[in-house]
Amino acid sequence: ILRDADIAMYYAKDHNENHVIFDQKMHVRAVTRLQLETDLRFAIERKEFELYYQPIIGLDSATLVGFEALVRWNHPQRGLVPPNEFIPISESTGLIIPMTIQILHSACKQIVLWQEQRKNEIPLSVAVNLSGKHFAHPDLVQQIQDVIDQTGIAPSSLKLELTESAIMENAETAILMLKQIKETGVQISIDDFGTGYSSLSYLQRFPIDLLKVDRSFVSAMEGNTENGEIVRTVIALAKALNLKVVAEGIESIHQYHQLRI
Repeated sequence: ILRDADIAMYYAKDHNENHVIFDQKMHVRAVTRLQLETDLRFAIERKEFELYYQPIIGLDSATLVGFEALVRWNHPQRGLVPPNEFIPISESTGLIIPMTIQILHSACKQIVLWQEQRKNEIPLSVAVNLSGKHFAHPDLVQQIQDVIDQTGIAPSSLKLELTESAIMENAETAILMLKQIKETGVQISIDDFGTGYSSLSYLQRFPIDLLKVDRSFVSAMEGNTENGEIVRTVIALAKALNLKVVAEGIESIHQYHQLRI
């Protein structure tokens, strides 16, 4: 009874419910979650995470300028597990930190290798997502510096992406942390801009380099004039603040031409 009550309590907390009635499905979910957490710990030890690289294209020249590293978990029994299944668990358990360090190492080593193959061309960059949980970790700056030193990547070739919510949770503390990260030479991007809450007064104080326009706005540009205006406004805002802009999920020639304007 105590075990079942405990499971129900955590279910209620996770779903913001005042109360819930325990049922067998909750028990199955709890057991599945526990197994997934155990498997995650082994996955870090065995380096089961794989990176897929999404290209970032410069719209002015239509040339490759870098990549975003997307993580997938190659589970020995389940095959490729999507991030939405294991990232929330890794954040709640703290496993996100060793996992992200591992991802940073792999992504930086790969970019250094590709840069060596393209010596006479513009250096490629790589963007890696940083969770709010990791952003609050006191050793983050040293961990970033260690990755730079160990992989030999030029700091300016590494971009760390943070969501608006992660930064705005404690904006004043975030400013101090962002400044320390910037001192390493790494670039900083605000991911999914426009989908969360952000204060424009804070935005100009954040030492950031890029704004990323969320895929939901870009994909709806063609059929929705309001979304098109939002994207144009974000681009104008970024230019006014001397920031670069990355638009996610360009999938048609029309979107390409709209964003080039």
